[in-house]
Amino acid sequence: MNSPNDSFATTLGQRNWAEAGQARAHESATLHVLGEAPYTDDLPELQGTLHAAFGLSSQAHARIKSIDLDAVRSAPGVTAVLTASDIPGVNDCGPIMHDDPILAVDVVQYIGQPVFVVVADTHDNARRAARAARIDYEALPPILTARAAREANAFVVPPMRLARGDAQRALEAAPHRIAGTLYVGGQEQFYLEGQIAYAIPREQQGMLVLCSTQHPSEMQHVVAHALGLHSHHVSVECRRMGGGFGGKESQSAVWAAAAAVCAARLKRPVKLRADRDDDMLVTGKRHCFDYDWEFGYDDEGRLLAARVEMTLRAGYSADLSGPVATRAVCHVDNAYYLSDVDILALCGKTNTQSNTAFRGFGGPQGSIVTEYAIDGIARLLGKDPLDVRRLNFYDRSDAWVTGDAGTAAISPNTAANASVETSANISANTAAATSPSASASALRRDTTPYGQRVEDNILHELVKDLEHSSGYRERRAQTRVFNQSSAILKKGIAFTPVKFGIAFNLNHLNQAGALVHVYVDGSVLVSHGGTEMGQGLHTKVMQVVAHELGISLDHVRATATDTAKVANTSATAASTGADLNGKAAQDAARQIRQRLAAVAAQVYGGMAEDVVFADNQVHANGVAMPFPELVAKAYLARAQLWSDGFYSTPGLSWDEATMTGHPFSYFAYGAAVSEVIVDTLTGEWKLLRTDMLYDAGQSLNPAIDIGQVEGGFIQGMGWLTTEQLWWNDAGKLMTHAPSTYKIPTVSDCPAEFNVRLFQQPNRVDSIHRSKAVGEPPLLLPFSVFFAIRDAIASTADYRINPPLNAPATSEAILAAVEATMQAGAAGEHGEQGTQRARSLAAKDVQ
Repeated sequence: MNSPNDSFATTLGQRNWAEAGQARAHESATLHVLGEAPYTDDLPELQGTLHAAFGLSSQAHARIKSIDLDAVRSAPGVTAVLTASDIPGVNDCGPIMHDDPILAVDVVQYIGQPVFVVVADTHDNARRAARAARIDYEALPPILTARAAREANAFVVPPMRLARGDAQRALEAAPHRIAGTLYVGGQEQFYLEGQIAYAIPREQQGMLVLCSTQHPSEMQHVVAHALGLHSHHVSVECRRMGGGFGGKESQSAVWAAAAAVCAARLKRPVKLRADRDDDMLVTGKRHCFDYDWEFGYDDEGRLLAARVEMTLRAGYSADLSGPVATRAVCHVDNAYYLSDVDILALCGKTNTQSNTAFRGFGGPQGSIVTEYAIDGIARLLGKDPLDVRRLNFYDRSDAWVTGDAGTAAISPNTAANASVETSANISANTAAATSPSASASALRRDTTPYGQRVEDNILHELVKDLEHSSGYRERRAQTRVFNQSSAILKKGIAFTPVKFGIAFNLNHLNQAGALVHVYVDGSVLVSHGGTEMGQGLHTKVMQVVAHELGISLDHVRATATDTAKVANTSATAASTGADLNGKAAQDAARQIRQRLAAVAAQVYGGMAEDVVFADNQVHANGVAMPFPELVAKAYLARAQLWSDGFYSTPGLSWDEATMTGHPFSYFAYGAAVSEVIVDTLTGEWKLLRTDMLYDAGQSLNPAIDIGQVEGGFIQGMGWLTTEQLWWNDAGKLMTHAPSTYKIPTVSDCPAEFNVRLFQQPNRVDSIHRSKAVGEPPLLLPFSVFFAIRDAIASTADYRINPPLNAPATSEAILAAVEATMQAGAAGEHGEQGTQRARSLAAKDVQ
């Protein structure tokens, strides 16, 4: 719906005034730079505060025969030691399946699982005491890898299958087939602020939990259940997190619940803060994926069929593995039309940390397997991979995309006039696409395997823009010339696209609430259900409210996210934070503006719908006044100066049984070109240059969005290259500290890093026609991985597909180089050489 205030630019001739869409600094930027932004552990501790620490399992899979905690209880400073029997309510913190105990009972299922919690006068005393426990175990056989789980038929949720057409018949009929395996490792979230919860008892069994979490409402539910209380007894508050990346969506629950149980038992405030080693040992990460895949294609490289089997390392409990697998299945297509598909996802139960959400939530793992296949197909055909990718793109929607796509104005007010497809039309299209009788061949090349039409496809224009601006073709030719004269150092380049669906997989989560207060002095306070983890959500929501009321950003302030203010919130995840909470805040602010307009019309005459709010002024019937002046008059007139707001995303549907529907509100697009240089003697490499073009719709804040694109790219590059998770044979995670786990640093950023936003409003009625920027950019560093693979392929004159897995560490690169060169030296090429190289490569499937 268009805002009545959207007409102000024409009415006043102030076409350039807008608050939404401006490149504003993060609302806490100054505090961040000065080190003055208070995080949970920085908040002043109340008198009598105690500190807790977990006692962790030392076995991957074992039965607990006995526990001797006498030495723990007698350790210096210890106040209490609690086990599962001390939990007054439900001993569970699982978000879906409820198979995740707060404290282990009878059996431990991974090294690092909390068994008991010790409370002491200081953090150090609690940690030291926790190490004094003596636990007698009876070892049980552990399952440590995804493939081992598949072989044992051990899964945390039932298998998921998405099928369209007849993949087997299409594979058999295809002129060419390519098949293989792929392993893509997991990733530690490595948020700068670790897991922490500070529980403070209140009157009448109340409990306040100050928690670093992306999901305050979920923490409220878990704490209430653990204490055997109702949700109204528990308030959870989070002003900001020092990073989350999905690792604080469900995994913050064990910390919040344990702290609250201790605080309720002792009737004193209790803080539970994890040191980095404990944090990494206890919490889950991005899921590792093991793939078996096969694609059929024609002489030009057009994909004709796909069969993909993905096995996830879920860990010991379900956590969010089901939804992660669902999103992975829905992103196997990435940017490409797949007519006949058979996609199977298996969530393997392993005796390792219970893996969880991480930026992308399965989408990157689903997409990379098809990119891997296309990269290989292009090499076997002797074609530029970009040409094969472009050949397989979804058809564009000419009804929406215009030839002038790159020149849309930045003002959010103009975007409101763009056409919107109705929910009824969306539902009708979904029903047609997902009809059981609809054959794959009858569908247009704009329908995903799960039945949703791709109606906002701007990828053709975006890719053409980036191809030209990056000089991709010329630079690709230059890498070939360089490699011919360089025996040791080899250059590689790759161009990869992204199509990423935006919405929660579960429809009911696509809702949000907000509360806006306008005070008598004209200042504004906004509360909403989203959490701030550095991504700039509060800033964007403040801009939306300021824009709606026609005031500058410095008149608006955001409060901490608090379950006592906005109830029943969804997690800040799935890249929906601004979409959902921005719309809810806009709804609340709009109601207040309408009330103020009614007061202005009553006082000054004219119609309320003609009152204009802009640039800190209100214009009514030829009279201009400062915004605070009208607010004061409205207060005297007893007009309500606060309002709640609500939003739910329309047009979504999903059939879990058939894995079909319209699960996404829209798609975000992007593309990247990366160039690397690889030392073939050591496996070392360096990123020389990256060019990115990202579809943020009509950006709410270009400065923040570009920062998110850059950050997502570097984080994704770390996942695919340097961040290796390694468990030893006993099942202990050995990469549990910065000394052994290598995230990218500033020195890993390319010297030339060109990032632009593609300027075209979202065709869907999102908040000011913007698009999400949280997760999709994480897929852009596929270009780095495939550039490395391109450089390795040059060692065999580009005739063999290097058997490279992710992360492409220096060791993995060196192994792939050696295998590729040996196969090339044997005179083999094409699919035969690729198979030989694969058999020669050492594959680490940890």
